Amino acid sequence: MSEQERQWRPAAMAEVESDSEAPAGFQAVKFAGTGMVASMLEPISISNADDWKLLISELEPWGQVPDSGSITEASSESSERGMIATLSANGLWIAEFLPWGSDGRLRARARAAPEGSRVPSGGYTWTDRDVILLWSAPDAGSDAASELREALRVDDLSDAQGILRVAGEVLGRYHSAVEEVRTTPRDPSRWNARTQWLEETLRATHLWRAKYSKNQPCTLSLGDVRLSDISADSLRIGRPRLADALRTHTCEFPAMRDLASLVHDLSRIHYSSSTSLDQTPLRLALIEGWKSTAPADWASDDAFYSHRGGLAIWEYEQCLLDVLESTSHQSGAPEPAVTTLAYVKAYQKRMFSNRTFSSLSVMAAFFGIVSLVNTFPPTMGEVPIPIACIALSYWLYGVYKRMSPPPERPFTHLGR
Repeated sequence: MSEQERQWRPAAMAEVESDSEAPAGFQAVKFAGTGMVASMLEPISISNADDWKLLISELEPWGQVPDSGSITEASSESSERGMIATLSANGLWIAEFLPWGSDGRLRARARAAPEGSRVPSGGYTWTDRDVILLWSAPDAGSDAASELREALRVDDLSDAQGILRVAGEVLGRYHSAVEEVRTTPRDPSRWNARTQWLEETLRATHLWRAKYSKNQPCTLSLGDVRLSDISADSLRIGRPRLADALRTHTCEFPAMRDLASLVHDLSRIHYSSSTSLDQTPLRLALIEGWKSTAPADWASDDAFYSHRGGLAIWEYEQCLLDVLESTSHQSGAPEPAVTTLAYVKAYQKRMFSNRTFSSLSVMAAFFGIVSLVNTFPPTMGEVPIPIACIALSYWLYGVYKRMSPPPERPFTHLGR
C-alpha cells in the first residue's frame, strides 16, 4: 500500500524507528513531530482471502466473526481512521482496522449501548489491544449528517431542528444506558492537564482551566461523535479519531464531552454549507433533544453552567483537537475550529467581567454576617441592615448565575 493510500498517517510527521512488536501481517510504525508522537499497527493491504488469514493468524477473536475458511473474497480500501476490508463469507462482512487501537473501553460501550444501536458484531485483539472491528453488514440508509446538509441547503429551519433534536435524543439514550453501567467522580485535574498539553503543543495564545460541575461525572463516553454516526434512532459505535493517537487518553470523560463533539460537528456542517440559517436555534434543538433523554443530573443547569466550564470548555477542546490533527498533517487551518478559537479570549473576558457580581455578592454576605456577629444578639433596630446585606448577596449571586453564557450560543455570537 503506497504512502498516499495510507490516509490515516499524520502526513507531516516524520516516521521514526519503532521498538514495538507486531503480529503477523502487521508492521509497527511510529511518527514524531513537534511535541507529538504517534505509535501505530498497520496491516498489509488485503487483496485475497489468504491475506486475511495471515492478518488474523496471531490475533485473539471476540464476539461473532466469520470463519476464516469460509472467506472467498477479500479487498481493502483506505480511510482517515484506518484501512477498511470487505469480506465475502456466507454474506458480506466489513472489517475496520484500528491503527492506534482504542482506549480499552470499546467493547464495554458496545455491551452497554441501548437496543437498536449499531455495534460491532465482533473483532480481534492483540495483547489486549483492539486491532480490528467486524460488522456483519454494511450501514444502510441515510444518516443525520446528510439529512442536515440537505435541510441547510434549502434553509429549512423546521426540518433541520427536527433532525438535530432526534440526534440529541439518540445520544441521550446512550448516556442513560451507560449511567447504569459505569459512573465515577469527575477528574478536573487530569482534564485541565490534558487541556494544558494541547495548548502548549499547539502554542496557543489562550489558556482555559475550569473547576467543572459535580454533575459532570466520568462515564463510558464515546469520545468522538459525529452526526454521520446517527441514523434514524440508531447510534453507531465506531473507531476513535487520529487525535487519540497523538494524545493517548490518561483519564475518563463525562457525557458532556460527547455532546460537545456532536455540537462541534454541527458547526462543521453549518460552516461548510451556504445556509442563511443561524446556528443558535440549531444548537438549541440538539441540546434540548439530548436533555430530554439524558440522565437528569447530567443535563441539569448546573452541568451546563458556563462559569464552571459547562459545555463551552469541551467545545473548546474539540476545536483544539481539530487543530492538533491538522498540524500533524500540515493541512491548513481547520474551520470552523480556528475561527471559534479566535473568540475564546473575548468569551473568557466576558465571564471574568461577570465575576464582579460574584465578588460583590461575597462582600455583601460577608458584611451581613460580620454585622450579625458583632451585634449578637442583635436588637430589632440592628437586624434590618445585615438581613438586607444577605438578601443583596443572594440577589447579586442570582444575577451572576443568569449572566452565564447559554450553551446554545456559539462563541462567535458574543455580541448578540
